[in-house]
Amino acid sequence: MGVFCSGWLRGLEALALLGWHGWVDNGERFLIGGAMGVATETRRGLELSELAPGAVQSEIRAMSVACDAMGGVNLAQGVCDTEVPGVVAEGAVRAIRDGFNIYTRLDGIARLRAAIAGKVERGLGLTVDPEREVLVTSGTTGGFHAVAMALLNPGDEVLLFEPFYGYHANTLKAVRAKSVPVALAEPDWALDLGAVRAAITAKTRAMVINTPANPCGKVFTRTELEGLAEIAEEFDLFVFTDEIYEHFIYGDAEHVSPAVIPGMRERTIVMSGFSKTFSVTGWRVGYLFADAKWLGAIGYFHDLLYVCAPAPLQQGCADGVEQLGAEFYGELARQHEGKRGMMVDALRAAGMQPHVPDGAYYVLASVANLPGGTAAEKARALLAKTGVAAVAGSAFFRPGRGEGLLRFCFAKKDGDLAEACRRLRAMGS
Repeated sequence: MGVFCSGWLRGLEALALLGWHGWVDNGERFLIGGAMGVATETRRGLELSELAPGAVQSEIRAMSVACDAMGGVNLAQGVCDTEVPGVVAEGAVRAIRDGFNIYTRLDGIARLRAAIAGKVERGLGLTVDPEREVLVTSGTTGGFHAVAMALLNPGDEVLLFEPFYGYHANTLKAVRAKSVPVALAEPDWALDLGAVRAAITAKTRAMVINTPANPCGKVFTRTELEGLAEIAEEFDLFVFTDEIYEHFIYGDAEHVSPAVIPGMRERTIVMSGFSKTFSVTGWRVGYLFADAKWLGAIGYFHDLLYVCAPAPLQQGCADGVEQLGAEFYGELARQHEGKRGMMVDALRAAGMQPHVPDGAYYVLASVANLPGGTAAEKARALLAKTGVAAVAGSAFFRPGRGEGLLRFCFAKKDGDLAEACRRLRAMGS
């Protein structure tokens, strides 16, 4: 019997050399054949992937769940629950009734792509081809995931400016790229170009720029972007820029896209969407534009992941882009600048030290006055005392950083924001 088994094994090994393979030794070993020889591999049982243990509910969602459980005021998640513009909502309802309910082309409906191209030309002065350079995506995060899959390889390093948006870092992890944080300096989140250069290695493939930034509200200046453009060109890097908050700009700040900097159009992938401006975070309709040589592969991966953004909701967003002009976006910024003032004043009255944002709709605040050794503990202490939910600042930093900060979202209905501010002010009385 032993001689027979030995001969059988040798026979399989011979077949493996010719490219055949099979299970041997009672299913415990698998022969992998090839021209160079034979290897053995232990068969794994049912188990999670290597990535799965690190995939946990975000701190943002965790705080939202805790807030909902106690009926509190949720300033943790950027849900932007203000009113949807009538033209957007009515356009989507009409599209559903008119039968626009099947798959679209993988790059989205032609009407929305054309509207986006027009918006880009009006706002940034860039000409983009709606047939070859515009992709409608399942939210901006969906677009980012497709970009990462199309343009990054496992082991590639990507610069993230810290504090960073957690979905950017986790998406890079999902495609087995490595995030390399580059810290922005408090209190005004200043950019250090020397630190950027120092972070670059032979494996660096791209940088992610979020302007205006979640969570700190930084708006990158033209001078800063010119410095980053010089580095991107010198080291031949992609620039992935998330501009979802482009219309939430306050004071003297100016939104500048990296794509408009001379020499940057070809290497820049610009991502944005309608979740924030139209208050439709649950619709998952975003977009990106990029040089045609990149967009094809990005579109194929987006198709693989999401098929397409919801068809009737694309129609509603197209109505919004076509019909809502500069006055709409100006009023949007004006209203949220007022909400920012309410939030900042309430946090100061509560004994916290807010970092006043130049854009987006969040405030990071130093919260040394709250009990707890970590930011997560401080957030839960605040929720327990006031019924106001915020997010631990540590969710936006590498481990060990951001423990003295909380993030507050002020994109809320006036009544809800007023109630949250009232509760926070009561802490200081």
